[in-house]
Amino acid sequence: MHISVSDAKAQLTDLVRRTEAGDEVILTRHGQAVVRLVPVKAKPTSDERARLLADFRRSVKDKVKSGSEAALSADFLYGDDGMPA
Repeated sequence: MHISVSDAKAQLTDLVRRTEAGDEVILTRHGQAVVRLVPVKAKPTSDERARLLADFRRSVKDKVKSGSEAALSADFLYGDDGMPA
């Protein structure tokens, strides 16, 4: 949905509800898209974070090495550019 900024002022509550429901809302100025409304994702709870961390540790347990090879054992986590994969 595309709507001008001036029209959006009067419909903000409805636009927020639509965005929360999954609709994409684009605000325009002079016919050009300038802003996209997106819902804010809730932060995970401490239990959810702990579960994610445990799942991650399980998934990499066999890939991570100990000893002198440990420094290179996490290379699979990074791409050729050194950034996280």
